[in-house]
Amino acid sequence: MKPSTSINKNRLHKLLTSLIDIYSPTGKEVEALKYIENYLKRAGFVLERQKVDEERYNLILHSDLKSPQCVFIGHIDTVFAYDYDHYEHQIEGDEIFGLGSSDMKGGCAAMIEAFVSLKENGVDHIPATLAIVVGEEETNDGAIMFSKDHHFPWAIIGEPTALVPCLSHYSYLETKLTTLGKRMHASVADRKDNPVQAMLSLLTDVIEFLNINRPEVVYNIRDVSSAHCGFAVPGGCDAFLDLHFHPDLSAEIVTTELEEVYNQFKQKHPSVNGEMTFLTIHSGYQLPDKGKLPEIVKHIYQARGLPWKPGDFPSHSDANFLWAAGIKTILLGPGTIEKAHTEDESVFFSQVRSAAEIYLEILCAWGRTTLTGLSP
Repeated sequence: MKPSTSINKNRLHKLLTSLIDIYSPTGKEVEALKYIENYLKRAGFVLERQKVDEERYNLILHSDLKSPQCVFIGHIDTVFAYDYDHYEHQIEGDEIFGLGSSDMKGGCAAMIEAFVSLKENGVDHIPATLAIVVGEEETNDGAIMFSKDHHFPWAIIGEPTALVPCLSHYSYLETKLTTLGKRMHASVADRKDNPVQAMLSLLTDVIEFLNINRPEVVYNIRDVSSAHCGFAVPGGCDAFLDLHFHPDLSAEIVTTELEEVYNQFKQKHPSVNGEMTFLTIHSGYQLPDKGKLPEIVKHIYQARGLPWKPGDFPSHSDANFLWAAGIKTILLGPGTIEKAHTEDESVFFSQVRSAAEIYLEILCAWGRTTLTGLSP
């Protein structure tokens, strides 16, 4: 299988902008899936629809090999649009703006183009599998279903890493805080029984602890809400806290420390009822730059004159679930996490093009080493 980087940049550009223009937030991915399915069928591929729920499914392009060892994965869902009237693509020079451009329709388009180009280059066997999954931004139900039915030793996810190969993935902790009080008329509010005031005090304790003792932990107070009760003290208040941290720090330590902060808060405020609940605990991981896939990627980067400096992926992703299922996953894709989920989300097309070329080279090298046993 001779290496080639002959992708079709005009076709890739049209595919990316078309995908951006299809609104596909989590739960509403079907239109985008049908577009991709028809696109790949016209290219001569046969695909499987793996059912996720009554209407939604993952699209899987299976390898021609009996025991494929690698899968390329992209999630087609996005966050919900900030402005439904202005989510479609716009172009300013090399930069393409639009919902999902960075996270991760740029990666999906590059992976699809790599597989189509491989087939056009006359390759007899497709050496890896391609999976377009749903649900990554909310429930990860697509990746969960995929990993239940399919297992691969290696995976590549096209998350936005600015083309830095990420062999390390952060841990993720989702925490729910609840404070309860006594509902009463606002004019006779009692500070001791106000759950919102208690929540503010609890959040202050948690933040102060993290700032002083765990400055390496990235935290985000995602939501704080109480009952809409009019001119009255609400009966309860909820807050959700997201924490991301390097896999060197165990999730068990972080949860234990947060529980200690909560217990100390309860001792200071014995009249406050409530609880701390850990809704999600996903451990991160660190892969060595050894093994078949890392060595192939390293060889490609060195041949291209690119620095080999594997990075850390600092967010939650489908890779957490693949890792838990025993699939070693490298995250590598166009775009940046800083641009994801923003009102001016964008990706540079030159980076999407480079990603497609790198994916194609990985496919060629993977096929060559699989079929011949040669080194990358």
